[in-house]
Amino acid sequence: MNESLLLDGVILGGFALVFVLIFRRFGLGATLGYLVAGAVVGPQVLHLVGNAESKMGIAELGITLLLFIVGLELNPTRLWALKKEIFGLGLMQVVLCGLAVTGVVWLSTRLGGSAAHFTWAAALVLGLPLALSSTAQVLPMLQSAGRLRTPFGERAFSILLFQDLSIVPLITLVTVLSRNPADAGGPPGWLLFLYTVGAVAGLVAAGRFLLRPLFRIIGNLGEREMFVFAALFTVIGAAAIMESLGLSTALGAFVAGVMLADSPYRHELEADVEPFRSILLGLFFLAVGMMLDLHAIAERPFFVIGMALALIATKALIIFGIGMLFKMKWRAALALGLLLSQGGEFGFVLFAQAQHAFLIAPEAASLFGAIVTLSMATTPFLMMITQRIREEPIIAGERDGPTADGANALIVGYGRFGQTVAQMLIAQGVPVTLIDTDIEMIDIASEFGAKVYYGDGTRMDLLRQAGAGEAELIMFCMDGDQISADLVKGVKEAFPQASIYVRAYDRRAVIKLKGAPLDGVVREVLESAVKMGRMALKSIGVDQAEIDRTEETYRRKDKERLRAQVAAGDIRVARDTIITQDERESALPEDEASVEEPR
Repeated sequence: MNESLLLDGVILGGFALVFVLIFRRFGLGATLGYLVAGAVVGPQVLHLVGNAESKMGIAELGITLLLFIVGLELNPTRLWALKKEIFGLGLMQVVLCGLAVTGVVWLSTRLGGSAAHFTWAAALVLGLPLALSSTAQVLPMLQSAGRLRTPFGERAFSILLFQDLSIVPLITLVTVLSRNPADAGGPPGWLLFLYTVGAVAGLVAAGRFLLRPLFRIIGNLGEREMFVFAALFTVIGAAAIMESLGLSTALGAFVAGVMLADSPYRHELEADVEPFRSILLGLFFLAVGMMLDLHAIAERPFFVIGMALALIATKALIIFGIGMLFKMKWRAALALGLLLSQGGEFGFVLFAQAQHAFLIAPEAASLFGAIVTLSMATTPFLMMITQRIREEPIIAGERDGPTADGANALIVGYGRFGQTVAQMLIAQGVPVTLIDTDIEMIDIASEFGAKVYYGDGTRMDLLRQAGAGEAELIMFCMDGDQISADLVKGVKEAFPQASIYVRAYDRRAVIKLKGAPLDGVVREVLESAVKMGRMALKSIGVDQAEIDRTEETYRRKDKERLRAQVAAGDIRVARDTIITQDERESALPEDEASVEEPR
């Protein structure tokens, strides 16, 4: 058994590596690579690995871990700010797409397809689950593109979160419509709702009164392995509680994440869980590929392909309309519709429940599982081929593309950070070229007499067009974590004469730039935080010399810590360089000579 498990792991890992590398090389994304790899090694093609259902059970932890990480990014205050998107945008999407897709499924009965014997109840329990999109596919796409915390990403996430919440009423609906006598003794819908409210309330209380003290104790012990163990215990424990009540495991993990989002352990928890999330999500998509019923597609290719296309078109059109109703620009609404146009992993769960309830035949569950998988496989292609349509056009006049005008400096990102940098250079008579993608900001800047060019300043061709070949300075001042070491290396190779400076979101962003040929990197809030610290010390009567010495001490220790973290590639090292309340006296230098000069 162990040998078989190890052999399966080697085969799955090897094929996944090959196919993901190939698909990433052609810009099609890792998800499609995993799906194809699973289909190839599965029972439908090479038959090298079997028992996909058991692997799916383990792999679904990947979705659970993903929702936990997303929860860590959303503290309760920020989540409350999204209530309109979650319960407005999300509710409209699930209801309208669910009813529309149900109509499409029912209509296929009238057209004499494989669904010729579907009842209205069967069409409903097939159509409503198809309204749910793939959280496991969409969120990683948003994360890798750096758009999860943008307004667009938050709208997409809000819809996905409401879809997860809708699992409870959908399960209730299947139970109500069930023809299986064994389901007669199951809990009624109102009781399932109370279970959900009670479980969420319990997790909130556990997060505040149990988890935070637990992580505080582990943090004081300094045991990294215990932190990893506790993080996984938290996720699996929350998921197990929800599963025992017949609820969404991912929802439980998400609530646990939200409860820890504003704790000081958020970043460490995210770093601990991330590797497991990536591995298990890959295994999830491998299992989905293995479960793809190619025989069902071969027997009814026109129905499967036609239904997949109808699903994508219906959801994309309705979500586009809802986006426009919520005052999104039409390009962003189109992008949202295409991004969420596929079926999702919860479809497999609900189809299985509908089969158990004697509402659909096993053949129908297999057939619509293939439709879901096929629709998921189309998303990377759709996003790639519609990229030019979805991008904001470069309008002549007010929003020109950049041109080489002999400027000594290129500033990419003209927000609150880039504006300050630009004003200082302009004050010394240094010609600058300003580039940004925010149309509203470009228009406002033009009212103040600033010429900001529209364009993606991370593209080599656009930088070259803007005059980077002659510029002495190239400064990336964009918000967020958008600059990678590979991008900087590419820019340096293309424009070796230019000094390159980067605005970094936080310490993690600095660590990510390890090895990049940078002339300078600035954490965006460091100097303002130091200045506020000086103001605070002055206001409570600390003398000026002591304030200067405290600042120098902090800068020295911060520099040591950052240097160690960059060298190790891990934010969790060099804890001994943090000044704590108990260590204040030992942390301060004994005399002025022992303090390094700040840079």
